[in-house]
Amino acid sequence: MNPNEMSVQYVKGVGEKKAQILKKLGIETVYDLVHYFPRSYLDLTNQVKISDIVPETVCCFRATVGFDCVGSRVNSGMVIYKTTVFDETGTVHITIFNNKYLADSLKTGEEYLFYGKVSYQYGSFQMNTPIVEKPESGSTMKPVYPLTSGITSNMLSIIMKNGLKLYFDSNSPDIIPGEIRHRYSLCHEHFALKSIHFPQSSHDVDLARKRLIFEELLTLQTGMRLLKDRDRGKTAHTVKKDVSKEFISSLPFTLTSAQQRVIDECIADMKNEKPMNRLVQGDVGSGKTVVAAALIYLMAKNNIQSAFMAPTEILAAQHYETLSKLMEGTGACFELLTGSVTAKKKKEIKERLKNGESHFVVGTHALLTEDTEFASLGLVITDEQHRFGVKQRGSLAFKGNSPHTLVMSATPIPRTLSLIIYGDLDLSIIDELPKGRQKISTYAVDESYHKRLYAFIKKHLDMSYQAYIVCPLVDENETTELTAATEYAKELSEKEFKDYSVGILHGKMKPKEKEKIMKDFSENKVQLLVSTTVIEVGVDVPNAVIMVIENAERFGLSQLHQLRGRVGRGTAKSHCVLVCSSKGENAKARMEIMCRTNDGFKIADKDLELRGPGDFFGKRQHGLPELKIADFTENMDIVRHTKIASETIFREDPKLKKEKHKPLLERARKLFSDKNKLSLN
Repeated sequence: MNPNEMSVQYVKGVGEKKAQILKKLGIETVYDLVHYFPRSYLDLTNQVKISDIVPETVCCFRATVGFDCVGSRVNSGMVIYKTTVFDETGTVHITIFNNKYLADSLKTGEEYLFYGKVSYQYGSFQMNTPIVEKPESGSTMKPVYPLTSGITSNMLSIIMKNGLKLYFDSNSPDIIPGEIRHRYSLCHEHFALKSIHFPQSSHDVDLARKRLIFEELLTLQTGMRLLKDRDRGKTAHTVKKDVSKEFISSLPFTLTSAQQRVIDECIADMKNEKPMNRLVQGDVGSGKTVVAAALIYLMAKNNIQSAFMAPTEILAAQHYETLSKLMEGTGACFELLTGSVTAKKKKEIKERLKNGESHFVVGTHALLTEDTEFASLGLVITDEQHRFGVKQRGSLAFKGNSPHTLVMSATPIPRTLSLIIYGDLDLSIIDELPKGRQKISTYAVDESYHKRLYAFIKKHLDMSYQAYIVCPLVDENETTELTAATEYAKELSEKEFKDYSVGILHGKMKPKEKEKIMKDFSENKVQLLVSTTVIEVGVDVPNAVIMVIENAERFGLSQLHQLRGRVGRGTAKSHCVLVCSSKGENAKARMEIMCRTNDGFKIADKDLELRGPGDFFGKRQHGLPELKIADFTENMDIVRHTKIASETIFREDPKLKKEKHKPLLERARKLFSDKNKLSLN
């Protein structure tokens, strides 16, 4: 049987009972076992004599067991085992808690390596529950794995050794072709797996990690390419006649050449039998929604429905309002479907979508429910797609007959990263801002400027303008910070801005509360809005001309740029003030970049350079298959190399039909077909 599919219970030393325990660690097959990598290593190279031990430090020493461990049961039911070990310079008292296996393994008169923290009590050295190795084990690198109750480190080591033998005996070919291994100086898979689990040196670990990270990222790149190239079938919604010019000529403004170019690229896709699958990336205020409106109009005139999905209710409502204005007088019937819509109204909306009365719908995840059906869904648009998972990207499309797909993002992402996040999409970039779009003046100040800053805000509020103050709530579950933001708003409303209308907006508020606050702000009933980053994307209030960001050093540059984009949306001069409390050089450099440029793509490139891609990906990596050893933040050079390697392989063998590429194809399918992943089949 293929070890990729063979149950781990057939590995010597496992069995049915241990297999159930290993399942808790995500280990179900032999493949899962050998790809369950250590989280770190203990280096047993630097051994000390007992007389040289420094109390309260972690060390490794070689010593002989003086007598077999003696166990005694204490009141709690725990069994404590004790022995004494010695070398030519001194002794250490060893205590082992509730681990009979380890206690029994220590034989009188035999030498072992002991690793752990040593204390000095009652006139002697003491070590509790050490890590123990036989000196002749041949390796001074001890792997440390995440464990669970019922599986010890030594147990897993024995199981791993047997699992590797089974895996290697299968004689499966290396998934990375020989010429690629040679070009990038990569070791063979067998050496990598043996060395990651049983290294002879730190050099072996480095070689193994490089190879396994490359392998994982190459598999990911391959899977994303296959997603892009897979046969999505013929669309039932090929555009026969381009009537978008009717819509464009009706607009009260002229499109930029970039907007027109992107519309043309989309329509060219939509005229093909193969459905469009395109990402439109544009800076804040570049006019992506107008592009979407032109395509929605085109579909509506052909009696084909469109669905527009946004990540939040606020953003969905914003898009609905904008699209409603743009589509006014066209005869198109449109809907807004979000979680907060009443059950009765939802039923009516869904009925109109099902019987084809409505031409397009704007909504949130509510669009994904089973009872949301369409008569002829031909265009699916998602906004800020990186905030949805890969699976959700496809879920809405499955409600139509191979509909065209358009993904929009105002988050500038360096090209290298966008090829990973959106590797299954064609890319269009709107790299030009509409005429009259205000350049936002940006300043970086420290906390001592607050008094002057408040006076600056008041001056603009007195002129009937509005302002935002954003507090750095990084995670909406951080109750302490949420309280701080709420209290800050309360303090401002009672002191500095007691003569003005102050509102607060945060993610813990109910949808209707958020909607009311934003409605009041858009109607200038609220003059100063204190908010968390919930207003980061999409909220459009042209009268707001000042954006103050507290503790700006806690945000990534791209996020700061997104927040800054909430102002400058009208005709008045707008300002962004970054209040930075950090004196560090890195923080200073980042604030200078923000003050120097309004170009989101330049900012994204600099953010990548200074912070790594974690700011773009975060822990979830935005719905991509979970990676076991690679890290986008640390392995960007390998990301670039695997991209080149993947392109080389697909140029030579577009369908991966050659024998040497079949193992890579199989691995990519496995990566994308595991639980909750989008299938390549």
